[in-house]
Amino acid sequence: MPDTENIRTGRHCAFVMHVHLVFVTKFRHKVFKDAHLRRMEEIMRAVCADFECELAEFNGEDNHVHLLVNFPPKVAVTKLVNSLKGVSSRRLRQEFPDLVRHYWRANKLWSGSYFAGTVGGAPLNIVKQYIEQQNRPA
Repeated sequence: MPDTENIRTGRHCAFVMHVHLVFVTKFRHKVFKDAHLRRMEEIMRAVCADFECELAEFNGEDNHVHLLVNFPPKVAVTKLVNSLKGVSSRRLRQEFPDLVRHYWRANKLWSGSYFAGTVGGAPLNIVKQYIEQQNRPA
């Protein structure tokens, strides 16, 4: 079970929820330089804060980025993803004119798809074992 120091609380719940997100550029084109990734991290931190999420880790390469986001249960991952991709695409296009040539069809920087995987806590087999070992009343 998770460390109590990492547990966040809401009005009616306590939680530790992380999602690993990967966004890929349209057609996997090699677009990003270090300056783009540094600014993108700032933008994505701000978007996460708007959703009451925490961007725990961020990194990327020339054609994709990885994010580790700590999020509350009230946040729908799809809405967070749409906002992260939309805001970052719009702001990067405005702030880095050199990126405009990489925007495809309807000014899209990102591929329409993404990867999202839940992470953290104990492995599933440990959680299953913990649940199995509960003292169920007769």
